[in-house]
Amino acid sequence: MIDDLDVVFDEQERGEKGRHRRSAVRKRNGGSRGGRGKTVFALLMALVLLGGIGGGAYVGFDRIRSYLVTPDYDGPGSGEVLVQVKAGDTLTDIGNALYDAGVVKSTKAFIEAAEANSRSKNIQVGSYKVRKQMKAADVVTLLLDPKSRVVNGVTIPEGTITLNIYAILSKETKIPVAEFKKAAADPEKLGVPAFWFKREDGKKGPKSIEGFLYPSTYEIPPKATAETILKMMVDEFLRVAQQMDFVDRVKTERQISPYEALITASIAQAEAVDPKDFAKVSQVIYNRVYRGKIPCKCLGIDSGINYWLRLQGKDPKDSDDLLQSEINDLKNPYNTHNVAGLPITPISNPGEGALKGALDPPPGDWIYFMTVDKKGTMGYGSNDADFKKLQKQMCDNKVLTGSNCT
Repeated sequence: MIDDLDVVFDEQERGEKGRHRRSAVRKRNGGSRGGRGKTVFALLMALVLLGGIGGGAYVGFDRIRSYLVTPDYDGPGSGEVLVQVKAGDTLTDIGNALYDAGVVKSTKAFIEAAEANSRSKNIQVGSYKVRKQMKAADVVTLLLDPKSRVVNGVTIPEGTITLNIYAILSKETKIPVAEFKKAAADPEKLGVPAFWFKREDGKKGPKSIEGFLYPSTYEIPPKATAETILKMMVDEFLRVAQQMDFVDRVKTERQISPYEALITASIAQAEAVDPKDFAKVSQVIYNRVYRGKIPCKCLGIDSGINYWLRLQGKDPKDSDDLLQSEINDLKNPYNTHNVAGLPITPISNPGEGALKGALDPPPGDWIYFMTVDKKGTMGYGSNDADFKKLQKQMCDNKVLTGSNCT
């Protein structure tokens, strides 16, 4: 008897994605619900039978409960992902696409939420901006919101530098790169408030648009100009920053200017491969620059050097390939090996995860972060002994070579 029940449970454990494909198609086309009722009845009978077995009944209880309760996320979700609804898609097809993209916890949750919303039949073909790990009912609401639908979308990846954003936009819109550069010459004209360029560390630099072109998917209006497109991106940055109360929280909790926190986020975005490292990398930056953990208050990051190379039209280099003359070039305004403090501007356009990491880093006295393997795993250290251990890991994993590994 128990072996027979396990067959049912194993089908459930193989995932909520595929098992509803046929039943959901029927439901969208007005099919019968009888099969589901019989299944639930059978499971209830199984509970009664298991109850007569005694203590052994509890072995299967959690598995039965997971069958009866639809897996669903509780929160509003975070980040952003683009999901496509194609012509002829059933609710199951849409649910599967959302499940694959990490938006819903199960296809079943989306199907049930859509069936509970009489307007779900109005979901249109197209691409939609949604968040990851959303409550299924909220996903249905978003899919019914015209503002979520992207008709002529251009996606800007997180961490893209401004010059590369111009190239992406130019390719999609046929607007020359020169026009984007011209429009970006005055960030305040594009909507960046003047206070964003004020710093508490005494450093002065150009008013750069770098950092304010929020990475996302944008619907480009017909006959859009370079100025209107960049303004859309600035507006989205300001919306996200306001949503997380970035400005006020940075001032009160970090006790630095919002611009310095933005620069920190841009460095974390450039340095970390895995988003989970954004916050820790930010803490290392704060420890080195503001908390006196190292005497010179130098960051010592190579991403600043590579940013400067890109601005000059040169290709970036791996750390092992950088020349000492490039590392120690005092003419480079983004030199952080010999110059204390943060760079003069952001060095990338950070996404929501990096902004949150700079806003709310975890406590820790780390002063080093290193990529210790070729998968991008980050290691952290608080002293010279930690540094040597991390360096050995890098050498063992062939991330670091040469004289540093002898």
